[in-house]
Amino acid sequence: MKSINTTHKMIKLISQKMENQKKISNLFFVMLLILSVSSIAFGQLKTDFYKNTCPNVESLVRSAVRLKFQQTFVTAPATLRLFFHDCFVRGCDASMLLSSPNGKAEKDHPDNLSLAGDGFDTVVKAKAAVDSDSKCRNKVSCADILALATREVVAMTGGPFYPVELGRRDGKVSTLTSVQHQLPGEGFNLDQLNTMFARRGLSQTDMIALSGAHTLGFSHCNRVSKRLYNFSPKSSVDPTLNKAYVAQLKQMCPLRVDPRIAINMDPTTPNTFDNAYYKNLQQGKGLFVSDQILFTDSRSRNTVNLFASNNDAFKQAFATAMTKLGRVGVLTGNQGEIRFDCTRPN
Repeated sequence: MKSINTTHKMIKLISQKMENQKKISNLFFVMLLILSVSSIAFGQLKTDFYKNTCPNVESLVRSAVRLKFQQTFVTAPATLRLFFHDCFVRGCDASMLLSSPNGKAEKDHPDNLSLAGDGFDTVVKAKAAVDSDSKCRNKVSCADILALATREVVAMTGGPFYPVELGRRDGKVSTLTSVQHQLPGEGFNLDQLNTMFARRGLSQTDMIALSGAHTLGFSHCNRVSKRLYNFSPKSSVDPTLNKAYVAQLKQMCPLRVDPRIAINMDPTTPNTFDNAYYKNLQQGKGLFVSDQILFTDSRSRNTVNLFASNNDAFKQAFATAMTKLGRVGVLTGNQGEIRFDCTRPN
């Protein structure tokens, strides 16, 4: 009887072990499947994707973006930020451009309400320019137009001109809830930043290079007031901030000021895409905690120092990171659609 019980126990243990191994192998298979599907998707992206359907797509987008940029400089930071926010939520599928009649789309989330309208308008105008060519009409996705427009504004402000992979299709879904916890916050530390970017296949170097986009554009007083007036129980002002910069920020953002008042992300050359952002970090002039942490944390400081001392190294790293960002969660082939109107599904 005892030996029968022992045998039963052994059989049970063996079967449990086999079951566990089966679960592990199944999990491994699922992970491999996810990786292979995502690599197949961005593997279908190529720089000459439209060579037969819309060969002059790049010049059409460039002309429209240049015209918009001449009307207002905000076009540049707004388009760049729109691309980043779109790719980080549901992947680069132009779902950020979709409107909802009841205010439940991605663009309606509090994290996206500060996206300047000029970014959306840039894509709409570039789409109209592409569709004005009968050969191109309804052949180019809004996601690809946004990716091309972003490269153009970066180049127009002095940044790198890099090849843009094309072949994305547009998503049909845009929900408010999908934005939750998907975008980096201004109070993030290095671990939080690295984790969020790693989930999208981006390294720490990619993250630091993409943060350099803060060399353009502006934020608002309500985003920095905590660092100036209510940082911690020990110190009302964030001690990592440069004292002269604190005085400058307090002048622009006094207590109880209109929270919508805009302040430049880069206090030195806000209209030029350059490495001044990293030089500012070296001096304690990062506007957000998530900016300054890149210098105060020893694990990322060397990269900041490299980019601060070598503008070419920064631009090269930025171009590489933008290419990788442009592959995140893309829809290709028969997935998604080519939207006729960027603001709503067909």
